[in-house]
Amino acid sequence: IAFGEALQPSFKLYAKQIVENAAALADALVGHGYRLCSGGTDNHLMLVDLRPRDEHLTGADAENWLGAAGIVVNKNGIPNDPRKPMITSGLRLGTAALTTRGMNTDDMKLIASMIDRVLASSGDSQITASVREEVRSMCDQHPLYGH
Repeated sequence: IAFGEALQPSFKLYAKQIVENAAALADALVGHGYRLCSGGTDNHLMLVDLRPRDEHLTGADAENWLGAAGIVVNKNGIPNDPRKPMITSGLRLGTAALTTRGMNTDDMKLIASMIDRVLASSGDSQITASVREEVRSMCDQHPLYGH
């Protein structure tokens, strides 16, 4: 079934949108002062070094704070990471699930802004709650499979 779906013209458009969304998210994060370990992305994934934005920010803190805001990310070690693997200096982000919901490049810019607001606030509960409501609204606008 998966190969049959991959042969459809709609899948080609979907895959193209995933990559465009990743590029938009990556560019927006760089605009907020984060560094992409690869300098950019050619696929749906990116590895973000948090240290240029805030040298004290860890992947573990970012993962927890963003999770509380409804944004699912994974802490991830970066090349030559000075921090332990359970702490990390980076985050791994992807755009496939967002694209499946029908989000586009403008949405990626908004998501980057949400990520930055939460991280810049050090997970402040009021900002996190505000972003969580924005995330909920965005998900309501882009439901999964018509739910």
